[in-house]
Amino acid sequence: MSDFIKVCEQAARAGGDVLLKWQQRIQAREKGPKDLVTQADIESQEVIRGILLKAFPDHRFLGEEDPHGAVGEPPAKGEYCWVVDPLDGTANYVHGLQSFAVSIALRCGGDVVAGTVYDPIRDECYNAIRGDGAWLNGAAIAVSGCRVLEQALVAVSFPASVPRGCEEIAGFIEVLHRSRAVRRLGSAALNLSYLAAGRLDGYWASSVKIWDVAAGVLLVQEAGGVVSGPGGGQFDLDAPKLATAATSELHAEMIGALTNLPER
Repeated sequence: MSDFIKVCEQAARAGGDVLLKWQQRIQAREKGPKDLVTQADIESQEVIRGILLKAFPDHRFLGEEDPHGAVGEPPAKGEYCWVVDPLDGTANYVHGLQSFAVSIALRCGGDVVAGTVYDPIRDECYNAIRGDGAWLNGAAIAVSGCRVLEQALVAVSFPASVPRGCEEIAGFIEVLHRSRAVRRLGSAALNLSYLAAGRLDGYWASSVKIWDVAAGVLLVQEAGGVVSGPGGGQFDLDAPKLATAATSELHAEMIGALTNLPER
């Protein structure tokens, strides 16, 4: 497994170098309503793909910038698949905000067994190996231990377009009232990494993709956090909606705030 994570980090850092190279000459185009893709996304993914498949030519590869609909079937038992977001936080990147990351996860069958999230701006590399723990630049990390929502700093991810009066907005308002503060950082991978490192206490997302969260969810789990579906049920990597928290007590309170909404 150490060979996997070494190559994973090498690929993530190489992808991050591409993002820094392109930062001053961004050329963005729309790939959907309010959704951008840059040449940096595409080049970063190709560099990452080249490194991973050179080292492991028998592995499958799933990247965000692959043709639409390329998600396909989950890997079979014993089959390996790399799940890659070459630029998580594209809107931030295009607008010059410095919250974006490269996310790479290795999936074996239904389980993510290794993952890396790399923040090239801060040169912070988060690694996790299933059953072995999570690290930031080589130092072990753990969740904060926060147990009470009123003391918690939490983050949220919304879809690109959110209808007025929808449950996502109602849940956001409820958690905003009951927590210390809520942040919307624009990068699911960084939200999960910050939770794993104890910088955030909770995070929920109603609309994310497998490549956004595959590595980050493993980071949280290996750092001691709790991960579930948004209503508290089992988290499904192939249809990812999630709620995560540092402790089971905080997780239960967050789920209650998100699901038992007051009449408006």
